[in-house]
Amino acid sequence: MTLNIGLKVKEPKRKCTDRNCPFHGNLSVRGKLFDGKVTGSKAKQTITLQKEAPIYFSKFKRYARGKSTIHAHVPNCIDVESGDFVLTAECRPISKSVSYVVVEVRS
Repeated sequence: MTLNIGLKVKEPKRKCTDRNCPFHGNLSVRGKLFDGKVTGSKAKQTITLQKEAPIYFSKFKRYARGKSTIHAHVPNCIDVESGDFVLTAECRPISKSVSYVVVEVRS
């Protein structure tokens, strides 16, 4: 049985026993959603995401490319590889630098 996390996302097909899973564990999601590309997946159950957004400089009347990098937890029921686009949701801090959890893998 999967829990309703309050977002319209596809539920994972596999079941997991990860307590930090929003679908099968007791981790609640709240706050911001972060959509980005996976740049690294070397750490255990953790990925790094990079989001590119244009930044406007009014002095020069130009746009520049800005990048934001965050760390996110990957539950056991979701398969993520480097280069995938994923949707992450904000949650309580899981570790020093991880405050997001992967909710859906987008193609």
